[in-house]
Amino acid sequence: MTAQLGYHFLTTHWLSSSRFNQLSPTLDISTAVVSIKKSGAIMKFSRAGYLLVVGYTTVSVVHTTKSLFSTLLSSPVKDIIPPFSSSPLRIAKETWDPGLSRPLDSGVKSDHHHRVQLSSGELLGSYLADNSNGSSGSFSHDTGLLRSTSVDDVLFSKAFATSMRPSQVVPYFYRATGPFSEDEVTITSIITSDRLDVFARLVERYQGPISVTFHVKNSTQQQVSQILDYLQKIVTASETVVRFADIHLVLDSFDRQFNTWRNIARLFARTNFVMMLDIDFYLCTDFRLTLRNNPWVRAKLEEGLSAFVIPAFEYTDPRQEKGFSTFPTTKQDLLSKIKAGTISMFHASWKPGHNSTDYPKFYNAPAGDVYKVTTYQSAYEPYVIFKKAGPPWCEERFVGYGGNKAACLFEMYLSGMNYYVLADHFIIHQKHLYEESARRTERKYNRKIYASFKEEVCFRYLRSYRDTGRLNTTRARNAISECRKLKPIRMGAPQLLGD
Repeated sequence: MTAQLGYHFLTTHWLSSSRFNQLSPTLDISTAVVSIKKSGAIMKFSRAGYLLVVGYTTVSVVHTTKSLFSTLLSSPVKDIIPPFSSSPLRIAKETWDPGLSRPLDSGVKSDHHHRVQLSSGELLGSYLADNSNGSSGSFSHDTGLLRSTSVDDVLFSKAFATSMRPSQVVPYFYRATGPFSEDEVTITSIITSDRLDVFARLVERYQGPISVTFHVKNSTQQQVSQILDYLQKIVTASETVVRFADIHLVLDSFDRQFNTWRNIARLFARTNFVMMLDIDFYLCTDFRLTLRNNPWVRAKLEEGLSAFVIPAFEYTDPRQEKGFSTFPTTKQDLLSKIKAGTISMFHASWKPGHNSTDYPKFYNAPAGDVYKVTTYQSAYEPYVIFKKAGPPWCEERFVGYGGNKAACLFEMYLSGMNYYVLADHFIIHQKHLYEESARRTERKYNRKIYASFKEEVCFRYLRSYRDTGRLNTTRARNAISECRKLKPIRMGAPQLLGD
């Protein structure tokens, strides 16, 4: 029918066209008929082509549909489209709907969400058995977990692209029972097996959400299992840890990937705000009182361009540190110990690390005061509270001691964030041994990396501000003032400084 209508249209159109009318008047009707017949032949050929295309399309649709239904019937849907709740890179902020409060496909068999029936060694072995790509050959467990690996592996390789690899990351190896409110502050930190007692102390003291990365070095199955069994004892011995602590396991052969571990703890925090804290600090005061009672501070946090500093202190003589139970818990008590010379600013021997806090101003600040950091410099590395989403993540190329946390704070500053000090609050460092030989070597190496990093990040932010028309705005002010100090930027890209 379609072909017939097309034939009729073509015939009528051709006969009435100017081309037909411009033919010689002596042209007889037989010539016209011959031309029309030729057009008819062309239309028959077009009809055949049309039918061929329709037939091919029909066969393709049938074949595709058959393949799709065959796949759906032979494989679980979750293997084709992994559920959103199982994605390791989701920003896990959900408030605690009982239907969502379960481990992230970690294989944990539990009652009341958290009580582990498998030993930690068996759990990790099961996890690695299904997720091994040959990088964790020291484990040979048979037990399998029904878990999609390809999506997780690709996402993690992208999320931590500059970290040392291979590395096995298990989000929510232990998952807190909560409940948490989204507007709470999650303390994010990193721990190793020798700091588990300090970790438990922090959880008991804070009584709020905590997200920690727990690193275990991949040595032998027996050693890893022993460490994880010890972790299980720490967790199950405390209802407070069960309620408040999310523990994310990292298993690899690399020591001190501090910024990677910080990013993991922040990524899987389940509230809108986080505090970046080293595990060895004791919370002497409750900074949440200021956050709740000061609308200006709250608004600044919500805005996402402010970070709030909790000043850090330590005992001047470690032998005078009698244990956390004797630490001052009021600012008045702290000031009396400072006056007596018992306590001083943290790492007073390396003043650039914390002196931008302006400790004399802190000492004299009235109750309730919050003041802005006005003398920032690139070695500044305070402990800060900020909005989880928005600020830059820590640069992961730093491995070992030196420069890692300062790099986090430097990029935050260049992004337009400002630092404010909560003058009613403070934390105190709890003494522990350092690996001094490793510290000396790694600091020397990271000092060179940090110098290059500052130039790179300055160029990136200044160019971004220029290309988005924000170079002359207050948002770019921090980057311009700080990057102007770098000779390669002054000499190589003065146009980016507004010069």
